[in-house]
Amino acid sequence: MNKRKNINIDINSEELKQQHYMEQVKQWNDEYFEKTSRRRKHLTVTYGCQMNEHDSEEISWILESMGYSPADNKEDSDLIIYNTCSVRENADLKVYGQLGALKALKREKPDITIAVCGCMSQQESVRNFIMDKFKHVDIIFGTNNIYKLPQLINSHLQTGETIVDIIEESREIVENIDANRKYNFKAFVDIMYGCNNFCSYCIVPYTRGREKSRIPENILKEIELLAQKGYKEITLLGQNVNSYGKNLETPYTFAQLLRDINEVDGIERIRFMTSHPKDLSDELIHAMRDCDKVCKHLHLPVQSGSDKILRNMNRKYTKEKYLKLVEKIKREIPNIVLTTDIIVGFPGETEEDFKETLDLVKKVKYDSAYTFLYSMREGTIAAKHEEQVPDNIKHERFQRLLDTLYPIFYESNKNYMNKIVKVLVEDISKNDESMLNGRTDSSKLVHFKGDKDLIGTFVNVKITDVKTFTLEGHIV
Repeated sequence: MNKRKNINIDINSEELKQQHYMEQVKQWNDEYFEKTSRRRKHLTVTYGCQMNEHDSEEISWILESMGYSPADNKEDSDLIIYNTCSVRENADLKVYGQLGALKALKREKPDITIAVCGCMSQQESVRNFIMDKFKHVDIIFGTNNIYKLPQLINSHLQTGETIVDIIEESREIVENIDANRKYNFKAFVDIMYGCNNFCSYCIVPYTRGREKSRIPENILKEIELLAQKGYKEITLLGQNVNSYGKNLETPYTFAQLLRDINEVDGIERIRFMTSHPKDLSDELIHAMRDCDKVCKHLHLPVQSGSDKILRNMNRKYTKEKYLKLVEKIKREIPNIVLTTDIIVGFPGETEEDFKETLDLVKKVKYDSAYTFLYSMREGTIAAKHEEQVPDNIKHERFQRLLDTLYPIFYESNKNYMNKIVKVLVEDISKNDESMLNGRTDSSKLVHFKGDKDLIGTFVNVKITDVKTFTLEGHIV
């Protein structure tokens, strides 16, 4: 490990401070390049939600600003970062498996730097486990201090020691972190961080902290810059976007934000994730109805159709209230596409409770749904519940839920047959390079033949075949 002299510097501004460390690491990388004609490379492996994906885009920008180049694989990497998720147990196990597999690589390449960040890192028990079982991990940081990555890497490179830096809670939002975005025509934009809901099954309030909103001027500035660079679609991110603005000094709502973004020249589509039913206001419904750029797709997680289970989940609405909300949304926005999240096997769920969920999905007629088996998360209230549902019952109910949902999805897609839809072309099909895929305003995935030069543009596609999860057609 090359060790360099530590330069003490008194910089009050956090941004200037991190810029200093960024320059230090870049100098170290540039010196290596001059000696070897090879750039040190980084690889970031991401688990979890869209917010994690966007965090990784910011991490990539920080690393490349410090002179690292992107790597195609672990073996060719000099710095590997695992950006983790704690929503479900399987995500934890995957990370542990990957970390275990890196022991051999660390022996072969002692100078490789291995880091773990994200939601798993925010949990003390997980951090302790990683430090105990995976001593080859060099840096551990959390969700609230990505901006400190230059300082953390600099400290490790200078000392060779394991660096653990976690901010449990922060009311400060550090702006001016750019991102190496996956696409050059659509982008994620964080509008808020954290969550105040404390659903009894969810670890997020403990790993991402309490709600804090970015000021609207900074959000609009970022989106205007994206529009100037040619981005056509933006997705606004927050654990509960409906709560946006509640902690701002000057009153400002999510609906107002949508209306202001709708006026930004160059942006053609506005999406957002995720809405909590208890906070979905008439003002927001009307903004979705009125704003021509806001996609007519709403992801509205219900989680269960049983009032008892909803109460135990701390969701703060009933089945009846949710259904009335759906009725209102469909009345105001007749062409709306609704998607949802559903958890099967929450502690205490009886057969009657599960039947209430089946009844609800039949009434709402969702276009799509993310369905999950309940996963116990240490530190949540639900994990302490004595009435855990046996795995065999969970799996049996899960299959019945899918058997109910899939025909509904298919029937919904049949409504697109022989219609012409506007599609933003996103990528080449993974299974057939002659095929492209993209999404409609309503977030329907469409497959069609076309040249890859069309990626990032809008095309009109006539739908000639429908499947449960996708539409197929040809450009017209």
